[in-house]
Amino acid sequence: MAMNTGGRLVAGSHNRNEFVLINADEIGRIKAVHELSGQTCQICGDEVEIINEEPFVACNECAFPVCRTCYEYERKEGTQACPQCKTRYKRIKGFARVEGDEDEDDIDDLEYEFDYVKSEPLGFTQNGGAVGSAYGGLAGSATTSGHDSSQGIDIPLLTYGEEDVEISHNQSAIIVPPFASNANGIHATPPGTTAPLHPRPMVPEKDLAVYGYGSVAWKDRMEEWRRRQNEKLQVVKHQGATGGDFDGGDFGADLPMMDEGRQPLSRKLPIASSKINPYRMVIILRLVVLGLFFHYRIRHPVPGAYGLWMTSVICEIWFAASWILDQFPKWYPIERETYLDRLSLRYEKEGKLSELADVDVFVSTVDPMKEPPLITANTVLSILAVDYPVDKVSCYVSDDGAAMLTFEALSETSEFARKWVPFSKKFNLEPRAPEWYFSQKIDYLKNKVHPSFVRERRAMKREYEEFKVRINRLVAMAEKVPEEGWTMQDGTPWPGNNVRDHPGMIQVFLGHEGVRDIEGNELPRLVYVSREKRPGFEHHKKAGAMNSLIRVSAVLSNAPYLLNVDCDHYINNSKALREAMCFLMDPTSGKKVCYVQFPQRFDGIDRHDRYSNRNVVFFDINMKGLDGLQGPIYVGTGCVFRRQALYGFDAPAKKKAPSKTCNCWPKWCCLCFGSRKNKKGKTGKAKRDKKSKHKEASKQVHALETIEEGIEEISTVDRPPISQEKLEKKFGQSPVFVASTLLENGGMPNSISSSSLLKEAIHVISCGYEDKTEWGKEVGWIYGSVTEDILTGFKMHCHGWRSVYCMPKRPAFKGSAPINLSDRLHQVLRWALGSVEIFLSKHCPIWYGYGGGLKWLERFSYINSVVYPWTSIPLLVYCTLPAICLLTGKFIVPEISNYASIIFIALFITIAVTGILEMQWGGVGIDDWWRNEQFWVIGGVSSHLFALFQGLLKVLAGVSTNFTVTSKGGDEDGGFAELYLFKWTSLLIPPTTLLIINIVGVVVGVADAVNNGYDSWGPLFGRLFFAIWVIMHLYPFLKGLMGKQEGVPTVIIIWSILLSSILTLVWVRINPFVSRDGPVLEICGLNCDD
Repeated sequence: MAMNTGGRLVAGSHNRNEFVLINADEIGRIKAVHELSGQTCQICGDEVEIINEEPFVACNECAFPVCRTCYEYERKEGTQACPQCKTRYKRIKGFARVEGDEDEDDIDDLEYEFDYVKSEPLGFTQNGGAVGSAYGGLAGSATTSGHDSSQGIDIPLLTYGEEDVEISHNQSAIIVPPFASNANGIHATPPGTTAPLHPRPMVPEKDLAVYGYGSVAWKDRMEEWRRRQNEKLQVVKHQGATGGDFDGGDFGADLPMMDEGRQPLSRKLPIASSKINPYRMVIILRLVVLGLFFHYRIRHPVPGAYGLWMTSVICEIWFAASWILDQFPKWYPIERETYLDRLSLRYEKEGKLSELADVDVFVSTVDPMKEPPLITANTVLSILAVDYPVDKVSCYVSDDGAAMLTFEALSETSEFARKWVPFSKKFNLEPRAPEWYFSQKIDYLKNKVHPSFVRERRAMKREYEEFKVRINRLVAMAEKVPEEGWTMQDGTPWPGNNVRDHPGMIQVFLGHEGVRDIEGNELPRLVYVSREKRPGFEHHKKAGAMNSLIRVSAVLSNAPYLLNVDCDHYINNSKALREAMCFLMDPTSGKKVCYVQFPQRFDGIDRHDRYSNRNVVFFDINMKGLDGLQGPIYVGTGCVFRRQALYGFDAPAKKKAPSKTCNCWPKWCCLCFGSRKNKKGKTGKAKRDKKSKHKEASKQVHALETIEEGIEEISTVDRPPISQEKLEKKFGQSPVFVASTLLENGGMPNSISSSSLLKEAIHVISCGYEDKTEWGKEVGWIYGSVTEDILTGFKMHCHGWRSVYCMPKRPAFKGSAPINLSDRLHQVLRWALGSVEIFLSKHCPIWYGYGGGLKWLERFSYINSVVYPWTSIPLLVYCTLPAICLLTGKFIVPEISNYASIIFIALFITIAVTGILEMQWGGVGIDDWWRNEQFWVIGGVSSHLFALFQGLLKVLAGVSTNFTVTSKGGDEDGGFAELYLFKWTSLLIPPTTLLIINIVGVVVGVADAVNNGYDSWGPLFGRLFFAIWVIMHLYPFLKGLMGKQEGVPTVIIIWSILLSSILTLVWVRINPFVSRDGPVLEICGLNCDD
């Protein structure tokens, strides 16, 4: 039986067992020639010429309107490709040949579109309405009715709204229902056809006429199709040649789901060229202006102020070098987009167990008095309620303070989770941290349609209030510790009564048999961990706690991926883990991703963000730039790791393509003598491959993995086997843990009992386990700095891994930040101290990691992250210069000429334009950008300066400094009361001094100008501008000192009086009211001798 295609487009895939018929007569017909007349050129705007009563058609693939002139220009001077579908222009008769035409076959693709036997072996032919198979079989019955149909291949057929009566009974058909509209000649389904579902359009807003050959660019259609997340094709089973009985049965929607599921799970979104190209040009222009600026500054010293001039030039050179290190890693900024539906289609097939990877979540806490248990409980609850298969999530809470308060609070949390988790999942709440959900000032009834929602919400809120009371009661009890220490319920002493000397503790609260939620559903695993601590051992603070969690989780659950969050960073987006899996589980690009970093977002910050707590410039500009290189740096929280990368393994290497040079000649000889021939052959093959790809893309086959450009399968080289002895030397003396490191995809052996695993887990968190191993050196979180996050990410990038920056529309995580000035400065002090420690260690990116996988611009970023505290010295000196200039009457620049004025103005303009363009492509507001600039100066002259000296004392003299945990308590008094709280600290001395001397300098300068007359005002303006620049940057600091402006702190009054007295003495010593050339003696004209 022959099947008549009726003039429809035939496409398909042999490997996919798929066959596609696309209407070309009514629905998808090619536009007639007279319909193309009157079109305008989409390049120059002129009308497309009419030749022999036919319009000029440049591209036979998509019929993109281009005039003859633009067509000829594009072939000679341009890209030689169609602007819409990117298909290379073929030479049209009458036009001159260009380079590359000789590689084309002298046939017209449009004329031979369906002659697949002659063009390429796709597996289908069309001859007189019969469809056959190039593999020797026939689809249905092909050429003759007497041919044995059993030789054919079972191929599902795609038709638009109708069943082809000639489809064999043993074939499946994908039915795409037509529009109900009468426009464009679209017809309704024939009366004899039945379907299990009512016909509905696949894309309501799109005209099916565009499915005709050559009417719209295939790539554009596929990109729009890819965006439609909820549309599904109907797959039905054809039951007979004459009837209309369809059954979706076993076949279901597998084929379309498989097509969509095979697509990449994410894609890059480059910054628009209209934004990034001007930005790059301004950077180059700024470099040129900087060169001219330093040329002028160095060649024009100030004769009377040589010391001031030299000091200022040195500071400016340092600032320029620091700017280069910060600027060029932002050269290739990108954004990313994830496809959560494709992740589900690939790994969560209906009726089957979820194939999503397991995830172990780490929560770290130390002091429950500074990190309130209620905050930690909310973080844990948001993790337990995450939108992810419950059997694949394990939450490990590290209590490095061994506090019984944390243990009891976690026990209460596990009980409340049995009620909260099913409630939040049932109504799809966001966020799933109850404290923040109930405190939202939004319409909580929006999009809620369940009739019992209001009643259950009220009941749950009451349950949560009772839960808060129980937690607060525990906190109140913990404030008074008994002399003999705490005891447990059975009367035994709490093992952690001595914080510095206690055994390891592990408690599994959830995840074991018999513990389920109130609806009888399984809950994720919740485990309390407190590692062993003994005197005389180095425990390495947070990094050591994280490494203990790595080993415990490997023994108990061994998930291939790990999420690390601070105790105050709750999951704000319940799909955060799925967002990360779109990168880590992508079969095309995920194998080389070591971690997925999410931006930090914060609650409870004042509207103006006085101290730049949000750090928007870093997270929305710098991190996007790094994502275009080798990936963002690790910032310590909100990061999903690949476990194998934390184990210190190298990134999988691509297999090198076999060499095409002969073995009898050296490579350099082949390069010299055989380069032209090889190049030509390679070019011809590349063009043929490109041509083949374009031809393949022009066919509307639903195997969409061939559409995404730039994505290749990564062929990796397996790691060589490692002996057991080396593994134990690297990972420690635990056979269970060592065996788990060899399981790249995670998993646990079934033969080991739970009690044996707990004993092994206690063993791996003992304080001596890491001795003589590579933990903290090459494995896990790296030791040697209080900012272990930078060092850990740096080591992974040196091993060839790349990281990914994920910014979902709804922030994945949110936390709390210290909004008080003193606490904020101490936080910045800790970060800067860690950078100084890395700078003075062997892991400094200036000299470490060469020959590995670290890219140069990525290295620039890491160098900048450890060098920036050293900028505090030139910054402090440079901010002092304005006051010195105003007090002495000298300046760092000589009398400015017209040429110098142009250079200075150009420098200021390029600095401003660079910032404006960064704000434009980064989506950052001017307020956030200006606050970042202000706090760069405030932190630079205070926290960074102290961190520099503390780091030098620690590394060179062995004087250690204590790590202060930042308070993470909420603002219970409301109105941002903590923002105005003044806490004296030595960090406030340098910026306070700079403020006072610059303000005094302004007063002295103005007084001097008033005293010396009109001629003194001209030189004064440059010095005043310099001093006001410093005062404006320190203005938030000044507001912080004033508090609520109810009174000035006594310390500030004393410090101001002291500095004012010193400056008064200096003022008297300078004596500005006397001419600097000595007294001026003039003859008055009177004879005093008479």
